[in-house]
Amino acid sequence: MNSNYKSEDKDDSNYWNWKGFKIFWSLKGKENKHPMILLHGFGASSKHWRKNSNYFAQRGYCVYSLDLIGFGNSAQPGIREIGKLDNGVWCNQVNDFIQQLIRPKTSKKIILIGNSLGSLVALTCAVYFKKEILSVIASPLPDQVVLKKKNSNLNSNLESFKKKIIYIFFKISPLEIILFLINKLGIIKLGLNSAYFKRDNVDKELIDIVRKPVLRKTAARSLRAMCIGMTTRGEKLKASYLLEQLSNSKKVPFLLLWGEKDNFIPLFVGKKIANFYRWVELKIIPNSGHCVHDEDPSLFNKISDEWIRDLKTF
Repeated sequence: MNSNYKSEDKDDSNYWNWKGFKIFWSLKGKENKHPMILLHGFGASSKHWRKNSNYFAQRGYCVYSLDLIGFGNSAQPGIREIGKLDNGVWCNQVNDFIQQLIRPKTSKKIILIGNSLGSLVALTCAVYFKKEILSVIASPLPDQVVLKKKNSNLNSNLESFKKKIIYIFFKISPLEIILFLINKLGIIKLGLNSAYFKRDNVDKELIDIVRKPVLRKTAARSLRAMCIGMTTRGEKLKASYLLEQLSNSKKVPFLLLWGEKDNFIPLFVGKKIANFYRWVELKIIPNSGHCVHDEDPSLFNKISDEWIRDLKTF
């Protein structure tokens, strides 16, 4: 790992009470500067932006990073406490964060930068709370994009039955044992090696960022709420619908940053999105994988900053 990139300082860490749940967040930069929120991917946390937040703060942004509920150091509620966890819930969390913590300090619109799941959450916010959002940088966008509309006569009873089966499956799945084995068998490192093209970047610090939340007693119950939530969510929370909604409204500037060697979400998905939605700008990062911001932070930071500054609205 490049030693020029330092981890987050402990003294900038905070906790916020959101609907009775403890949410971890941190701040870099001066609060009177333009607000930016960094949204992490699945299994990660705000600390995954350790190579980016200081850079953006030094470039004049007020940089907020928060652990989405269920991840990192934030609360890990289960189905009984919160119901399903999906990008709709995380989107509402981000919006409430904006209203309660950022709006008292500034009325400036928010720049959202997301990695993977964080990108989907950012897209969701751009649709449902577009008046709050200046622009979105998604790196990459993980959801399946269907360009042809589904048959509207699809049997709703069949859909309901499928959701019940999914609910039962994850309800009885031994996720506690699965998470235990993932930790003991070193599967986290294997997964990161698959996600990263530059495997030298998979160091102890990165492994700990992903591993520590898994070790918490509440991890399995929260994972169950996520699995059920994300697999049974409605069409209005899926990327195809969300992108279509942005197409039909005043568009939020949208940049896709995609690793050329992304094994999790192949580059052709990004090209498909950019070809169909011409208002989406795609930039390809050569020899990089699923986590461009952490594999090639210098290039990611530079491209993101230049793109934001080129916006007429900035």
